[in-house]
Amino acid sequence: MQLNDVYKYFDTKETGLTSEKAAGLLKKFGPNTIQRSQKQSQLKAFLKNFTSLMAILLWVSGFIAIFANMTELGIAIWAVNIINGVFSYWQEHQAQKATNSLLKMLPTYAQVIRDGKPQQINSEDLVPGDVFMIQAGNSISADARIIDSNSLQVDESALTGESVLVNKQPGYSHGVGRFAESNLVFAGTVAGSGTATAVAVATGMHSEFGKIAKLTQSQKHHSSPLEIELNHLTRQLSLIAISIGVLFFILAIFFVHYPIAKSFIFALGMIVAFIPEGLLPTVTLSLAQGVTRMAKKHALVKDLNSVETLGETTVICSDKTGTLTQNQMTVDHLWLASHQYTVSGEGYVNNGHIQLDDQDVDVSKDPGLQILLRVSALNNDTKVNPPEKSGDNPKIIGTPTEAALIILAEKAGINVEEETKKVPRIGALPFDSDRKRMSTFHKVDGKNTICVKGSLDGILPISDTILDNGKARPITDADRKQINEADKKYAADGLRSLAIAYRTPTDDSDMPADPKDWTIKNAEQHLTFVGLTIMSDPPRPEIFEAVRKCREASIRIIMVTGDSALTAKSIATKIGITGDKARVITGDELAAMHKGELKEALKGEVIFARVAPEQKYRIVSTLQSLGEIVASTGDGVNDAPALKKADIGVAMGVTGTDVAKDAANMILTDDNFASIVSAIEEGRTVYSNLQKFLLYILNSNMPEAAPSIIFLFTRGLVPLPLTVMQILTVDLGTDMLPALGLGAEKSEPGIMKQPPRARTAHLLNRGIIIKAFCWYGMIASVISTCAYFFVNKLNGWPNVALAASGHVYQEATTMTLAAIVFCQIAAAINCRTKLSSVFSIGLFSNHRIWGGIVFEVILLALLIYVPFLQGLFNTAAIGGREWLLLICIPIPLVLIEELRKYFFRKRAAN
Repeated sequence: MQLNDVYKYFDTKETGLTSEKAAGLLKKFGPNTIQRSQKQSQLKAFLKNFTSLMAILLWVSGFIAIFANMTELGIAIWAVNIINGVFSYWQEHQAQKATNSLLKMLPTYAQVIRDGKPQQINSEDLVPGDVFMIQAGNSISADARIIDSNSLQVDESALTGESVLVNKQPGYSHGVGRFAESNLVFAGTVAGSGTATAVAVATGMHSEFGKIAKLTQSQKHHSSPLEIELNHLTRQLSLIAISIGVLFFILAIFFVHYPIAKSFIFALGMIVAFIPEGLLPTVTLSLAQGVTRMAKKHALVKDLNSVETLGETTVICSDKTGTLTQNQMTVDHLWLASHQYTVSGEGYVNNGHIQLDDQDVDVSKDPGLQILLRVSALNNDTKVNPPEKSGDNPKIIGTPTEAALIILAEKAGINVEEETKKVPRIGALPFDSDRKRMSTFHKVDGKNTICVKGSLDGILPISDTILDNGKARPITDADRKQINEADKKYAADGLRSLAIAYRTPTDDSDMPADPKDWTIKNAEQHLTFVGLTIMSDPPRPEIFEAVRKCREASIRIIMVTGDSALTAKSIATKIGITGDKARVITGDELAAMHKGELKEALKGEVIFARVAPEQKYRIVSTLQSLGEIVASTGDGVNDAPALKKADIGVAMGVTGTDVAKDAANMILTDDNFASIVSAIEEGRTVYSNLQKFLLYILNSNMPEAAPSIIFLFTRGLVPLPLTVMQILTVDLGTDMLPALGLGAEKSEPGIMKQPPRARTAHLLNRGIIIKAFCWYGMIASVISTCAYFFVNKLNGWPNVALAASGHVYQEATTMTLAAIVFCQIAAAINCRTKLSSVFSIGLFSNHRIWGGIVFEVILLALLIYVPFLQGLFNTAAIGGREWLLLICIPIPLVLIEELRKYFFRKRAAN
């Protein structure tokens, strides 16, 4: 639209709206804010922790126990459920509280013209039709059409993912990619340099920023793989427990001839034995421990279940700028007619010597190099403040590209601040996208001088001479060919070139004597071509190792960026994400692809470049439809929908926008891609530890059930060697802390060299069932049953009938309970590793397990010797012989398991 048509459409003019009209528009369009999606109420968030499948099972179990006149048992089960629910809510509330932040990308105030005069208003009150001013460093409050501008450059990386500043001007040109219209600026972006006046055309949720936020908020919560798996596990265990309970209820009635009520209590004891009441609290605490460990590794997790999801990740869709790269331009090469340099060396200031081609070069001895550095420093609108402390990056006020030139000059010993004072600017021709160059006018040694920088095709055609060994000579066709070939070579490597030139007008030139009269037409011609500065946004140093680990772990990385195809492929190849033959798909190509084509493309090595926000979302959802567990990383507003859709959204904490952080499941506090790999390792460890925990708690099911089986098959001749309350003591008391210790176990060696677990794999698999019931459980069943008969033997059995009540019976059930506990001590040690020797990781290295072991022995002693607890749990004091037998139980069990692991390690090695 013509600017006058824009004014007419919004019923405004160059002098802005009236206050009265602005108030009416504010009522019509609403405040200029990003509305947050309706958050779940605190009450609903609290109650959801008591309505999972396992929680419901425990509520029902407690009710049945109370109904069967086992009030203490029912209350104990309910108490466990309540404690776990409160703890789960508290953990998630703390995580959410630590990461939630208000949207701060829109500035607090805007400078507008209302009633014909400049005013400062709250940005929330900005309306379509408002005319407002933009200055360097300002965040832009609304989508707007530019009225006039002076060298305005805008950082649109929050929307596009590109770190290069975009030139904006009143004249329209489409540009490349989304949000590239030259005469439009967008809410949430930042003015890097220059000034402008613009008329607002869209505010709040109607802006591009708001549309992306709305797309993000429209995503419904989907259950994490761990939630799905825990529900599946609960159904498995419930089916096993209830089936066994029903079977034993029938057998008790028809085989033992128990009364129905007594048979029901007996069956309930079997159900209690097979339902792991400690599963929920242990899983919650295990995940909470994972969250704590991740926080120490710079990964802040908002949702507990996201910890384990990371371990299942099969694909990472990663942004490029600021995630894989450092988001700061660096000069890598210098091209001069006399020499081509590779910039090397570290440091901010280098005292007149610069590291080129791994050599210490004295700049004063290369006049061509010196001129290139001085022109780069003078033709510059950016300010670079030195690092505040060692190891920090310089603070940049302006564009990364210009900052790279200043830092290069500073490294060579040129004090840019003093140089600009000594050679002040007396005029300028700002950069525009048509000319593709910028010129500044200076008085150098008493002579008027024009310093020029820009794209090669904007400077080479108007250059008549070339600087060669510090002296200007006529430029030849061979020179032009050589320069163009060099530029193409650098471009093929994904590098950006910036041409440098100058002009010192002679007295006989056709230029006016007064620089104030210099124009594009009379000043920007007959240039002396100095050379090329070649830049890159370098990869993060640690990214190479992180990518290698991902490859070992069979995790694919797919780059999804708003940057150019050439740059994207260069970076992806350089850091090892893809090979040279990887397919690059641009946003325009992606838009034309149907679903089947995209699915096929995603099966091979692929890179996505110049993509729009909804396209990144489409890539993630298509990968999920292929059965992949997708982690999506990003920092910009444009990344938010994909972050929300992904199985695990990972936002950057330092450079990330608040919208991205709000959409993500996890935030990297150091913006380090390598932290994702550490988090994935932690996620895999959490899952592995959950399986160890499951093995640990299930192996006690057999010795808990064995007494009932013996009772049943002897038709009641052998009284129940273990009561229901004693079974609950194992499940909720003695088992709990060692199980939590298993949740804190460190990664086993080689965990990141295994592929992600299949989506069809389950926590409770055949291997765990066999090991829990037929190995650990069977051995513990034999030992605990022998302990029961050991006490009866000491008291006259088999010459005396087995007691069904009284002190001897209590002592015998106590010994059964104690034997199970000491078998569990061995199991806690054995479950620490799957195949590795426990001695190889340090027998005493996990202090939490040993703390849990000490706790369960103390708890057992209290149950045995405190009179009140003796009556509640049907226990009795035992003597020294019994304790000696108990202490000896774990040693052979650990050694037998070590022998089994050794055998399987040898078999795996062969």
